[in-house]
Amino acid sequence: MHHHGYLWTGPKERFDNEALRRPPHPEPPPAGSKPELIRRYREVAAEFPITDLPPLETAYWLVKQRSLVRGTWDQAKEAGGWLGEQLAEYAARFASERARDVTHLAIVVNSAAERLDSGGDVSLGFYLERPTFLSLAVVTCSPNRSKPELGCPVEYVH
Repeated sequence: MHHHGYLWTGPKERFDNEALRRPPHPEPPPAGSKPELIRRYREVAAEFPITDLPPLETAYWLVKQRSLVRGTWDQAKEAGGWLGEQLAEYAARFASERARDVTHLAIVVNSAAERLDSGGDVSLGFYLERPTFLSLAVVTCSPNRSKPELGCPVEYVH
């Protein structure tokens, strides 16, 4: 088991485009479907793996292009450390004063490390200066507990 880290910042309006944050349905539309349905399915199937937008389900980061992986760690504590570094880097820009609180951030990082250690995924989101949004995720890989059928996005030697 190991963990991959992901980071995305961008306009909240783009983040809210849920259509590009959902994977395509496993089955294409049946023959004879409306052309717009077929076109939309093909668009989502082509765009979902390459868009840098965070998926609605954290585990689906694993089907995204490998260049989006910001780090890989064997230990949950190391992955939690990366989360802590990212939070420290962005904290001054958090829209919420409570989210900037050092004690609060330490609790978030410790909780994340515990969740990762038990094989779960972690996904965090913060409003930055409006209308910007920060999404951080660490996904457990090989296998992922919620989506064990998803493969590892990188060749990783422990």
